Amino acid sequence: MRRGIAATALVASLALTATACGGDDDSGDSSGPVTITWWDTSNATNEAPTYKALIKEFEAANKDVKVKYVNVQFDQAQNKFDTAAGSKGAPDVLRSEVGWTPAFAKKSYLLPLDGTEALADQSKFKSNLIEQAKYEGKTYGVPLVTDTLALVYNKALFEKAGVEAPKTWDDLKKAAATIKDKTGVDGYWGSTQAYYAQSFLYGEGTDTVDAAAKKITVNSDAAKKAYGTWLSLFSGKGLHKADTTADAYAHIQDAFVNGKVAAIIQGPWEITNFYKGSAFKDKNNLGIATVPAGSTGKAGAPTGGHNLSVYAGSDAAHQKAALKFVNFMTSAKSQATIALKNSTLPTRDDAYTAEVKADPGIAGYQGVLAAAQPRPALPEYSSLWGPLDTELPKIAGGKESLDKGLSNAETAIAKLVPDFSK
Repeated sequence: MRRGIAATALVASLALTATACGGDDDSGDSSGPVTITWWDTSNATNEAPTYKALIKEFEAANKDVKVKYVNVQFDQAQNKFDTAAGSKGAPDVLRSEVGWTPAFAKKSYLLPLDGTEALADQSKFKSNLIEQAKYEGKTYGVPLVTDTLALVYNKALFEKAGVEAPKTWDDLKKAAATIKDKTGVDGYWGSTQAYYAQSFLYGEGTDTVDAAAKKITVNSDAAKKAYGTWLSLFSGKGLHKADTTADAYAHIQDAFVNGKVAAIIQGPWEITNFYKGSAFKDKNNLGIATVPAGSTGKAGAPTGGHNLSVYAGSDAAHQKAALKFVNFMTSAKSQATIALKNSTLPTRDDAYTAEVKADPGIAGYQGVLAAAQPRPALPEYSSLWGPLDTELPKIAGGKESLDKGLSNAETAIAKLVPDFSK
């Protein structure tokens, strides 16, 4: 998800009405069921109802466990959990963005899950997603949903213009100009958010940092080339100018789903919203292709998603119940249900049933997962996008040069990873 970084503007806000901890309302003794608390960070409108229904199924099959459901707004959840875990008041189970998992594990907030009921089906999960849930050799999350970025496009507009899904960023520029000439609408609208610019770095064979070499690379020659390509896609025929407003995400999404722009870069968390737009009443009009490649000839997109993690501070009874709950929620049956209801991508191959793959959005994104690039096992990695989220809009908006912006980002990132060299 990169859901949180990408979709903050669209996530419904719910007040945090319940506190959560392993010792919540009960002691977990034989007098009654154990009540565990789950902080779910999914979209409260589009996704939460599916999770609530699964909880009822779980409780019906496990009379000894009750689940207190709390929907926590994604862009607040990381800080809320950090605060709660530090004071021994965290929920028993957390829907943790993949980037948070190693960071919380480093602070000893999460329970290692190797050899527990939660990971009983470990071999069924995509191995790269299990690796992404590890920290220092131990597994601290069970993958619940996964995602990556893709070039999503309006097939009707592309066909009218006589163009195909572009393989490179240069191809995208040419296609955008042709689409503008043939249809009158812009061919592409890019984002100024750092997460969406990540594919440009991968296309040049680089990243914000080289974790293995402990080196900051955001201001390297390769990164400058990547961000230069990113910047060039905000000007030219058929290329929409940069939107640096707080509502930019919503503006781009609205334009795409209503046929006012032919292509954007987006993740599968928006599949259900694509289908609500006038341009995709026919779901088969949604085209999904691997993000264009850079000068290396290789395309890459960030791997996002969410794990279910168990709080290390809960008592034994609550941890046992939490492990059972995590196993249920990440089972093939539950993941297939979640995929069908929420149009999200399962993390285990046996959940991609024929019925699940009948959704063109899911099938399309499954087809681009091969280009998804896992994040390095660096607890600070996700926080590195913060400085770029400050600088990139300034660069795209013409308020500072590319060199100045990347230099500022490099300085800010150095404070987040002080043991890395420049």
